[in-house]
Amino acid sequence: MSASNTHNQQNVRQTTEESLKSFKVLSQFASENNIGLNVTVATSFGCPFEGIIPQNLIMKILDTLLLHNINRITLADTTGMANPKQVYTLTKSVADEWRNFEFGCHFHNTRGMGMANILAGMEAGIRIYDSSIGGIGGCPFAPGATGNVCTEDVVHMLEEMGVKTSIDLDTLIAASHKFKEILGHDLPGQVAKAGKSSRKYPVPN
Repeated sequence: MSASNTHNQQNVRQTTEESLKSFKVLSQFASENNIGLNVTVATSFGCPFEGIIPQNLIMKILDTLLLHNINRITLADTTGMANPKQVYTLTKSVADEWRNFEFGCHFHNTRGMGMANILAGMEAGIRIYDSSIGGIGGCPFAPGATGNVCTEDVVHMLEEMGVKTSIDLDTLIAASHKFKEILGHDLPGQVAKAGKSSRKYPVPN
């Protein structure tokens, strides 16, 4: 669901309020069938049609969602509008308000701030992030929307910082190269192109 009414209507043909009401039914069905329910709140950091989404609205939406049996909620920057200061402010407020609940974040690199936004979220205490191999993805009806943060770039950054991910980066880079072959075009990820920063090169003659 989207925090923005306009985006939600474009995406699922419902208002935000209608989507919130539907979670009562979804939550009941999930509980009865032993299904873990995760919710993503799109446009949590801004909407290309409505602009900035007020933080108090996000908090109100989360408060309503948490009335139901939900495992995890992901705050999504669906079209890459977020900046690190904004991310830290919202995620810190969320993490402080609901200390025992698991939140995640979903960032797009539309304006080149995806990786910085992850660091801001980590500083606030968020530990779970969506990403995509090669940085593919986007939003089909949002003007200028580009892909998600690139998985191999995120893993490389974290490992270089000493944050253990338990992900084999070499295998991940190989998968990205294979993915490029399958799709038949260049991908926006950087580490697959440049190699790991620990790589050493021969001195030119």
